[in-house]
Amino acid sequence: MRESGVQCLTSGQLHHMAYTEWGDPANPRVLLCVHGLTRNGRDFDELARALSRDYRVICPDVAGRGQSDWLANKNDYAVQVYVQHMLILLARLDVAQVDWLGTSMGGLIGMGLAALPDTPIRRLILNDVGPVLSAPALSRIGEYVGRAPLFASVEAAEQYLREVGPGFGKLSDDQWRALTVSGLRRDADGWRMRYDPAIGEVMRASPLKTDMLLWPMYDAIRAPTLVLRGVDSDLLTHTTAEAMSQRGPRAHIVEIAETGHAPMLMCAGQIEIVRNFLLEAPESSDPV
Repeated sequence: MRESGVQCLTSGQLHHMAYTEWGDPANPRVLLCVHGLTRNGRDFDELARALSRDYRVICPDVAGRGQSDWLANKNDYAVQVYVQHMLILLARLDVAQVDWLGTSMGGLIGMGLAALPDTPIRRLILNDVGPVLSAPALSRIGEYVGRAPLFASVEAAEQYLREVGPGFGKLSDDQWRALTVSGLRRDADGWRMRYDPAIGEVMRASPLKTDMLLWPMYDAIRAPTLVLRGVDSDLLTHTTAEAMSQRGPRAHIVEIAETGHAPMLMCAGQIEIVRNFLLEAPESSDPV
């Protein structure tokens, strides 16, 4: 694993966007893995390690998360801004084409980029997200984002993460600890979550009264698409996933058992689903 970064310009502010890189830097086959709303690129460590023989894997920390700088204008925490940041990253990497794996928010960024004419995205994986965003699910998420307490210990932070992230699925104790440690920053008084709390404030400032519909964006996608859905997900319903298989890119759907929002892609079975789609395009859609 190598750590690097790129400088972006947003609303007149220069800011650093960090990323980790795995595999041969000369490999022309590039996979971009983009995390969810309050997470960071280290979520993909196990997947990136497993795919690093086949891919140059890039895992950015979206602005305001992980090792990346927080944005001065909090209204810039928006998908359309993140799409611009990712294009800057691709220019920094000097690659013309990528495969994309996006969890939740990372999937929305991927959809936004994949829908554009002459997109650089060759293959697209949407991890528990689609063109219908459930208003109740977003409200649930908005209730806790940016409101995490100050933690006296890593153990206390891990307990909190387990409470707010039951949808991550069946993870080992080591995996829960890894997700906790990568998502924390130390300050003088204890431990805090490693993201800008203003992300939650932006969400709560404009609450959705009805579901958000993004079908025109999805229908414009032409890249082969895989949709992963946690069977118990409240953000991506089974009905929406089925519709995604019938229109636009006619996505291949795989449902992950004993998981909600969102599968963390840390176990061998889930990683194999990703590998097979990227390299072999599997046909089975049976629950894992």
